Amino acid sequence: MADSQNNANRKRRRSQQLQQRDDPFDASSPLPGPSTATTPAGRSSPPPLSLPPSSPPAAFSDFTDGELDDAEVVDEEQEARQLGDHFQDNADSDDEGEDLFGENMDNDYTENSALDRYDTTLDIDDANQYDQMDANARRLAELRMSRRDRTEAAIRGSRSRAPEFLHSDDGASDADDGVAILNRRRRRHYDETAAGADAAAFADDLPLEQLGDVKTDSIASWVATENVRRAIVREFRNFLVTYVDENGVSVYGQRIKTLGETNAESLEISFLHLVDSKAILAYFLANSPASMLPIFDEVAFDVIMLYYPSYDRIHSEVHVRIADLPTSSTLRDLRQGHLNSLVRVSGVVTRRSGVFPQLKYVKFDCLRCGAVLGPFWQDANQEIKISYCSNCEQRGPFRINSEQTVYRNYQKMTLQESPGSVPPGRLPRHREVILLWDLIDSAKPGEEVEITGVYRNNFDASLNTKNGFPVFATVLEANHIAKRDDAYSAFRLTEEDERQIKTLAKDERIGKRIIKSIAPSIYGHEDIKTAIALTLFGGVPKDIGGKHRIRGDINVLLLGDPGTAKSQFLKYVEKTASRAVFTTGQGASAVGLTASVRKDPVTREWTLEGGALVLADKGVCLIDEFDKMNDADRTSIHEAMEQQQISISKAGIVTTLQARCAIVAAANPIRGRYNPTIPFNQNVELTEPILSRFDALCVVKDTVEPVKDDMLARFVVGSHLRSHPKFDDETDEQLVATSLDADILPQDLLKKYIMYARDHVRPSLNALDQDRISRLYADLRRESISTGSFPITVRHLESMIRMAEASAKMHLRDYVRTDDIDVAIRATVESFVSAQKMSVKKTLERGFRKYLHQSRDHDELLSFILGSIVKDRMRFVQLSNGARRGGAASSSTVVTVPVSELETRAKEVDVFDIRPYLASKLFHTNGYTFNPTDRSITKTFGARRAGVAGGAAAGVAAAMVA
Repeated sequence: MADSQNNANRKRRRSQQLQQRDDPFDASSPLPGPSTATTPAGRSSPPPLSLPPSSPPAAFSDFTDGELDDAEVVDEEQEARQLGDHFQDNADSDDEGEDLFGENMDNDYTENSALDRYDTTLDIDDANQYDQMDANARRLAELRMSRRDRTEAAIRGSRSRAPEFLHSDDGASDADDGVAILNRRRRRHYDETAAGADAAAFADDLPLEQLGDVKTDSIASWVATENVRRAIVREFRNFLVTYVDENGVSVYGQRIKTLGETNAESLEISFLHLVDSKAILAYFLANSPASMLPIFDEVAFDVIMLYYPSYDRIHSEVHVRIADLPTSSTLRDLRQGHLNSLVRVSGVVTRRSGVFPQLKYVKFDCLRCGAVLGPFWQDANQEIKISYCSNCEQRGPFRINSEQTVYRNYQKMTLQESPGSVPPGRLPRHREVILLWDLIDSAKPGEEVEITGVYRNNFDASLNTKNGFPVFATVLEANHIAKRDDAYSAFRLTEEDERQIKTLAKDERIGKRIIKSIAPSIYGHEDIKTAIALTLFGGVPKDIGGKHRIRGDINVLLLGDPGTAKSQFLKYVEKTASRAVFTTGQGASAVGLTASVRKDPVTREWTLEGGALVLADKGVCLIDEFDKMNDADRTSIHEAMEQQQISISKAGIVTTLQARCAIVAAANPIRGRYNPTIPFNQNVELTEPILSRFDALCVVKDTVEPVKDDMLARFVVGSHLRSHPKFDDETDEQLVATSLDADILPQDLLKKYIMYARDHVRPSLNALDQDRISRLYADLRRESISTGSFPITVRHLESMIRMAEASAKMHLRDYVRTDDIDVAIRATVESFVSAQKMSVKKTLERGFRKYLHQSRDHDELLSFILGSIVKDRMRFVQLSNGARRGGAASSSTVVTVPVSELETRAKEVDVFDIRPYLASKLFHTNGYTFNPTDRSITKTFGARRAGVAGGAAAGVAAAMVA
């Protein structure tokens, strides 16, 4: 009875609600006021909930702006009031009670497996877990969801309101609908607020002009600001896409295309291009590379993905490499001001470690609850350690999750200052360099490289213990590595230097001038100077099919008596060659010359460290006191002298190092002085295998010859006078017995000339006189067997070819001429003849006279003889006129020498024709004048200071000898 009465009351109330819903603004029905709502029973209801300022859009309207018409807002407010009455009516009906047990109550507990699964069309993923989004990403996602909901509501239109209400079977569902409407309004209000905040955030992007206005305490913190970061991303993306060269071609579009074709991992960016286009980005990069490089990497990868959408399957990251950094520092100049900035240094790689996997992102497994913690970014300075589990709040134990941990390649190498850049008397400095990703194995020990990277500091416990206070070690994290393959990489040649070098090459006598310029303060030794000049220029190496390599460097051995300037020649080569390493036989061992294996103090693994030959790669290695080395140490350089490589098989390391260098060695004879009565190989403790690897053997003997000794003494005294800081070229030149040779090139200019020739000139052997070389080789072989001296092998035949190529390089020619072959033949024959004992030497000199005396240059010798004659005539004129010391100075002095006297003195040194010298440039440059009428030579000296030469007579003094 009670149930039937309740059902009747419920039906009556629903009928009244439907009547009011059908005509809410009926005249018979009182209109509710703003503060009260009237129910069908006449009871007053509390005011409705406050409405959000906006409402959902109408069906099929423009929902993007989120605005509604006034009529729609009023309609929704009226609906809310009606639902409010319904809520109040439901609350009143609770007092009367309600039947909670329906007739079909058991159906609610019937198992339905279809309801336990998600609809596949809804695209719901409940299996995977996702990382927490940041605030900006969450706002963007919610904004899109709210717009989607408004779109669906607009499509449904008015069908979603009244029909659902009319077909409802229960008043509770009506209440739920009302709550849903209010919740949608609240969500819409939140979405509009979030959209406004998000739009404000994106509208806060800085223009390029305002990026330089740093408003934080450091550039790193300024770059970390969100709007600054977005501006940097925008500008760098614009730089990669829009930067073009002078021809209008996209520079980095081509590089990205090449990167995709080669599946490379690095994109090289020119710092100069960045300065020209986006100077503020270049400024930030130079001062805060640790903050800028990750941003550049992300932007570069995004741009590459535009060209190659599937490139992430090949590489997960792409790294930007900075090249052409304008400022260069030395390892010696790095200070605390360079910390955390971008630097460019150069040096020689001395050792290199193995490749290790380094943690990048690490995850840990909690062994108590099984939760996966992380990922954590692994810093290069300190190790990541976690103290407790965020899931079970226990303190471990933890284990690294190797499957989800990301690694990267890691290698360390030692960079040492280049031998040519170390100041005199200083030890070379070195720095540890860290190589990551694809920079692994980009340089080998012995190679000279140029590294651009970030100069960092890290904690070193050993340094703290050693010094007693906190001290940080410094490392260089490499970003870009460039090998210095060119020979003149120590410094760049300017256009003016190249123009001057090409002008010198047009001189037909440039080869003779270069030989004169080798150690000009050392008198004589033309054969040694020629061999050293050929060594500095070098031949052309041949690589036969990439399998067999024939060296192009020329090795020279100087053997002679003490005090014959052997070490001075080596020191001159050290200062002139672009890359030279000087060592001594007593201070060098086998491992010091080749390579050593040592244990790295950090990684505790065996690493290679290159020796002198490895450090002199593509240069010259100078070994003094070569005879003081023991046999075992000398044997170790056999491979380096011929194959120009060093094979290592120690401590489990089997590898090959490059030693592409020329060797100039100096040695003393066994008994202190060279014995000319015995062959060369009996005067020195060197075996035939190592002697055959030298292209030229130069014997220096200290013999007593009055004429040459007088010339030597005058030359040495004149050299000391010219080297005096108060020497005046105009007034004091007449005090010197010999005039300064104008053909001598300055050492700096000669160094540039050599480096330019080694890098740009590759002469060919098209016009090689094969018959002439083959006949000479056969003659040398026959004489070596008959005399019993050191043997002539095929290596000497290759030596002649290398010397001919070096002679062509002196003239900057692209081919080898006949006169180049003459120079090579004369150097080879002189080396062979000088190594013979005295009894055989005279015979060989007569037999090979046609090779020894062809195109020999006697100009320097004749200039020295003529200078000594002029000096004697000058004194004779002063004494014959009875000049007293301290007399009046003459305005000029003319000295005349007959040609016959010069010819007589020239025959004493085996020079029988002086006509080439009288027509040479050296003769006129030194101020001499030849008068063919009376066959005399005159030279005029300028005004002198009073008392310098003892008061020479005024006027002209002539000395004529029939």
